[in-house]
Parts: sequence; structure tokens; C-alpha cells
Amino acid sequence: MAVLFCFFLITFVAQAFRVQGTSMLPLLDDSERIIVNKFIYRFHSIERGDVVVFWYPKDPSVSFIKRVVAVPGDTVELRRGALYVNNQRVDEPYLLAQFNDGESHSPVDVPKGYYYVLGDHRNSSNDSRTWGEVPEKYIYGKAFFRFWPPSKFGLIH
Repeated sequence: MAVLFCFFLITFVAQAFRVQGTSMLPLLDDSERIIVNKFIYRFHSIERGDVVVFWYPKDPSVSFIKRVVAVPGDTVELRRGALYVNNQRVDEPYLLAQFNDGESHSPVDVPKGYYYVLGDHRNSSNDSRTWGEVPEKYIYGKAFFRFWPPSKFGLIH
């Protein structure tokens, strides 16, 4: 019974995940441990600003973690490092100036069933700027709770 319960929990509800790399600094650092809520998107739509865990579109055996900056139907553009969605500049308080690469990227229309994701550390992030949008079916959860290291224990916002 315990094995079935654990299987159900990990498959459908929540899963531990180890952050690899620095692309989500300062929010998440390399080797931190988080809980991914796999249940939330069964009842709630993916929104701009969500930090999601997904299968990498170029190699679905690898998981990535990034922030959703544009949803289906949006037009997303970077102008000298500033994010614009639907021609409106987006305030990104989580993006530190030293992590912004200042690059420009032409407008992209996000198709139905896809999401545009970026790392918070734009200087070191492999994200939608490089390999395009993420299919919704590849997004399997939302970063919810950090449990390691103990000094950063708590909800992820």
C-alpha cells in the first residue's frame, strides 16, 4: 500500500527536484532542492511569471527550470535586455542588472499550446531565445517549495 501511495504521489502530486546550474539566480542556485507541484496545472492554467519545470524540447530526457514570460497568443520581444509582451514593457523585479545580457531579440508570436520561457540569469541561461517555445505537454510542474539548503527553506515566489 505504501509503495502505491508513493507512486501516486510522485507521479501526480509532487516531486523533489535538484536545481542544476545558475540560470535561475538569484531565485534558485545550483544544487538547491525544491518540491515541484505536479498537481496545480490540472486545475489552474500556466501563467506569466510561473517558475516551471519541463522536459527540454531538444532532449525530453532532460528537465529544465525557467520562468514563463509569455503564454499562447502573446507576442514577446527583448529590446536591449528589456522584456516586452504584447508591446508592453514588463517589470521584472527578479532580474538583477548584472544578470541581464542587454541583448535584443525580434518579436516572436507564441503559438497555441506553447510557452516562452527565460532564465532569471539571462547571461547564463539556455532558454526560449535559443531553442524556441516549450510545448505545454512538456511542462510537468510548478516550482513550489525549497527544502535545501535549510537557510532558504520556504515557498518559492
